[in-house]
Amino acid sequence: MALTDTKIKNAKPEEKPYKMGDTGGLYLLINPSGSKYWRYKYRFAGKEKNLAIGVYPAVSLKDARVKHMEAKEQLQDGIDPMEDKKAAKAAQAITHRNSFKLVAQAWYEQWKPNKSEKHSKKILKWLETDVFPEIGDTPITELTASKFKDLVKKVEKRGVSETAKRILQTCGLIMRYAVAHDFIPHNPTSDVKPSDILPKRRKRNYQRVALNELPQLLRDIDNYIGNEVTILAIRMMAYTFVRTGELIGARWEEFDLQSRRWNIPADRMKMDRPHIVPLAEQVISILNEMKRYDNGSGFVFPADTYGKGKHMSNNTILYALYRMGYRGRMTGHGFRGIASTALHEQDFNHNHIEAQLAHIEGDGETSGAYNYAEYLPQRTKMMQAWADYLDAIKKENIILFPAKTA
Repeated sequence: MALTDTKIKNAKPEEKPYKMGDTGGLYLLINPSGSKYWRYKYRFAGKEKNLAIGVYPAVSLKDARVKHMEAKEQLQDGIDPMEDKKAAKAAQAITHRNSFKLVAQAWYEQWKPNKSEKHSKKILKWLETDVFPEIGDTPITELTASKFKDLVKKVEKRGVSETAKRILQTCGLIMRYAVAHDFIPHNPTSDVKPSDILPKRRKRNYQRVALNELPQLLRDIDNYIGNEVTILAIRMMAYTFVRTGELIGARWEEFDLQSRRWNIPADRMKMDRPHIVPLAEQVISILNEMKRYDNGSGFVFPADTYGKGKHMSNNTILYALYRMGYRGRMTGHGFRGIASTALHEQDFNHNHIEAQLAHIEGDGETSGAYNYAEYLPQRTKMMQAWADYLDAIKKENIILFPAKTA
């Protein structure tokens, strides 16, 4: 006879466990302690089995019958409900064990060995500060494109759009790692691009003189009455058009004068990737002259007021340009824009120019393919042509390149 809620409620415990049957193998097991467990007795592959369905009253009579019917349907489809339940529990355990944080930590350990310490620490800080508190405990299988979008938008609200972009790119690498290791079938971040959710960053326009003013600027640098080290630094910046921080932080160990190369390590570059600057004859001369000012600090352009262990201040070049009369008209960074404009106007290859400017296009997944030695022979010729051009226009007020090398 089928069970009723009244019968179940009135069932009293006895000295030994006993069963109260419902229908089709479903029954309630009443223990001496008074606890009541739902069970389903069935046979599969010739063996008798008992499937645990739940505890009464958490699982009501109605709920127990629904689960009982689901198990019977599995049997009809040739599925053992007990084994299916075990597999589901195991899958759930794996899912929760593979939280985003644990997968990210596994990715990080594999990713960091060939990265600079500065860069790897920065990525870890982003994860620990902005990512893990939001989605760290979420199973990797439950993360959707919208969750990453919400995370990135929250970071962007602090006014750090570039950081938000880099965080999205890092999450993309982690989710790609999850796909590669069969944690998930699809990378949801591949459906989200920074430009889709982040406001376009206003490009910073560094002040620089027009190309026709460049000859006079070069002459003013030569005639500047000031610290000789500062003059040499500005000349070298004009010839190499590196960023100010890359120039003033230059160390003697980075230079291979025999190969005529300046090898800037990744941890000193804006994009955290190594960079090569081919050295024109004029730059070699500057470096040889700078050896006279070596104070043992290891820096090519040492500080003149703060003692050993310090390099030239970030504002030294800027203030020198101010004193030359170029306040509001020229900055150290401006040499990069001037070089880019002039080289493009003279039809030098765009890719060669961009490589020498250390501009890296692409998102976090594709920019890893950047080859810092790419186009090096062409760049070497271009850098010598650029240095010769600067020397030529300084003597005569003309804006003509020497014969361009292929």
